[in-house]
Amino acid sequence: MSEAPAKTPVSKSPFWRFSVKFYAVPGVAPACIELQDQAGVDVNLLFFLLWNAAQGRALNNAEVAELEDSFGAWRDLAVVPLRNVRRALKNPPPIMTPDVAEGFRTRVKAVELEAERLQQEAMYALARSGRIGRKAASALDAVRGNVAAYQAALRPFPAGPLEVILTAFAKFETPGRDRAE
Repeated sequence: MSEAPAKTPVSKSPFWRFSVKFYAVPGVAPACIELQDQAGVDVNLLFFLLWNAAQGRALNNAEVAELEDSFGAWRDLAVVPLRNVRRALKNPPPIMTPDVAEGFRTRVKAVELEAERLQQEAMYALARSGRIGRKAASALDAVRGNVAAYQAALRPFPAGPLEVILTAFAKFETPGRDRAE
């Protein structure tokens, strides 16, 4: 997910609501950005795996690798280029006044967030189809397995930020959490 947005797009998806709330947990946003920048983690995919774990669903290595391949095309086409433009606009060329560049950067950030929401809507539709995952013994067992499967598809994640995410998830996961519809 992009840095804290001024206005979060509205969605009825429990997955999107989970993501927005979890990203706001202290320490989660910088840990996500570190995982994204250092290990190539797709934060939307990571959150999808966390959300599935919160639903008591575990995914296997093949399913996670397929998700990475499937959603990677959208990420590479839409999300990453928008992120790169937004980040570059933090230091605009001198021809552009800082306030004009920041106004444009804010609009790019909104479009980037919309691209992420659209990715999550597609992921949520897949979850609702029932084609992926299996019932896990517990959310914590599922999250460990889901994250391990993602690391197998990508590469090992930096331990520090991963620990922040897993610790936050363990505290965040509650009996009253959103359920898949």
